[in-house]
Amino acid sequence: MPKLSVIVPCYFNEENIPVTVSGLISNEANFPAEVSFEYVFVDDGSGDATVAALRREQARYPDRVRVVELVANVGSYNAIVAGMEHATGDCMSIITADLQDPPELMMQMYDYWTKGFKLIIGNRQDREEAGLNQTFAKIFHWLMKHLALRNIPDGGFDFVFFDRQVCDEVVRMQERNSNLFYLMVWLGYAYVNIPYVRRKREIGKSRWTLQKKIKLLLDSLLSFSYFPIRAISVLGLGLGGVAFLYGIYIIGLRLLGGSGPTGWTALMVVILFVAAFQMVALGVIGEYVWRGLDAARRRPLYVVKQYDGAIK
Repeated sequence: MPKLSVIVPCYFNEENIPVTVSGLISNEANFPAEVSFEYVFVDDGSGDATVAALRREQARYPDRVRVVELVANVGSYNAIVAGMEHATGDCMSIITADLQDPPELMMQMYDYWTKGFKLIIGNRQDREEAGLNQTFAKIFHWLMKHLALRNIPDGGFDFVFFDRQVCDEVVRMQERNSNLFYLMVWLGYAYVNIPYVRRKREIGKSRWTLQKKIKLLLDSLLSFSYFPIRAISVLGLGLGGVAFLYGIYIIGLRLLGGSGPTGWTALMVVILFVAAFQMVALGVIGEYVWRGLDAARRRPLYVVKQYDGAIK
């Protein structure tokens, strides 16, 4: 009898929890009777009453709802890894706590899983929300598709359905400062792509700040693309070529008896430009070095405070 584990990262989702649990339980009716379910909710160090709301739902559905409470906020991707480590299903899905992604799509994903596909992606064909969020998302996924992973679907995704084998591989890697969903694609399994329209958030306020979005963009590019380092190399060679030609020009003028360019303004402009490039280059290299140091430390991705009420 197949078991489906649904992993739900939670961060300041107190008001969403009852609606989300109810929606997930109702969605079970779409599946064959032989499928069993568990819902692994991971509280990512919320500062509100999210944990209390989860405990109430766990009391209502003790055979289905599991609660992993983390000691501190470690980011949604690390929280998802915590959920994956505690999940026991044969297949799994990750869904947001605000139900912007439609749970009913899981049944179609499950059908593909029974046909042998180990990764099924629900990608955002469009969004009901507009404004800066939509603009940033389009830029983010365009950069990732053209500079990092060309085999990812258009529109981006964070609603996935995957096999136990994919889960074990991702958990085993313990990847830091990366993009969990792109990592699943990077593994190389053939996947099915199901487009859908992402719903507008109806309850609560998103905690996905601009700072977190920029960090995710940097983490994703630096984890899956050598473009930043290659761009520095190409630009450095270009500047070196320009400097060499300019040097030949100056030497030629001197040999022909002419006077070289006078004034220090042009010289200062060149020096400042080269110095600025060097600082940018050091910054990019520093990002890679810091990520290497962070991985070398092998600090835990998260620390569990309680799991199903048991203190860790």
